[in-house]
Amino acid sequence: MTDPRIEALHEQLQRLPVVTVPPEAGVRRAAVALVVRPEPGDLELLLIKRTVFAGDPWSGHMAFPGGRSDPEDPDAVATAVRETCEEVAVDLRATGTLLGALDEVQPGTQTLQIVVSPFVFSVPPGTPAIPNHEVEATVWIPIRELLQPDAALEHLYEYGAGEPLRFPALGYGGYVIWGLTHRILLQFLEIAAPAYSAGRRG
Repeated sequence: MTDPRIEALHEQLQRLPVVTVPPEAGVRRAAVALVVRPEPGDLELLLIKRTVFAGDPWSGHMAFPGGRSDPEDPDAVATAVRETCEEVAVDLRATGTLLGALDEVQPGTQTLQIVVSPFVFSVPPGTPAIPNHEVEATVWIPIRELLQPDAALEHLYEYGAGEPLRFPALGYGGYVIWGLTHRILLQFLEIAAPAYSAGRRG
């Protein structure tokens, strides 16, 4: 971990008091990986666009690599590592460094009972992300682009026969990030902004 921007991000994450959700009967657990790679002039964050599948609540959405925990996963970090390897062929066990965790989050609907644990990893510059059948596209987004005021959008979501629901979102290159992923991303950006600035000054 020699890149000063990665070191600054790691320091910020280690100081963060993480909010966790206690286990509850009937509530599934999942984990996602926020994968960051240092490139000349910026840090880049990996996001994926999920393939459209009938019955999938996150079908077609922008997301972080990740998924539901399996019984054989020893912990939530293992879930994030396994799912990232399966979905985008990035082996965090071999090339990744765990920088820290973010607050555990739950969807804003009672119909989906699940707790998501986000973890932040760094990988070497130039690390590729190769999508499997569950992923339509992968995109490495420069963090500074997400910090720009004009990245903020409003996403309209058609739900039932009523008026579309309005959600805050972030946009990049035609991709729209909203919902649970947006909530996780906002916390990450709040942490990354000063860390990134400190790294650039160095």
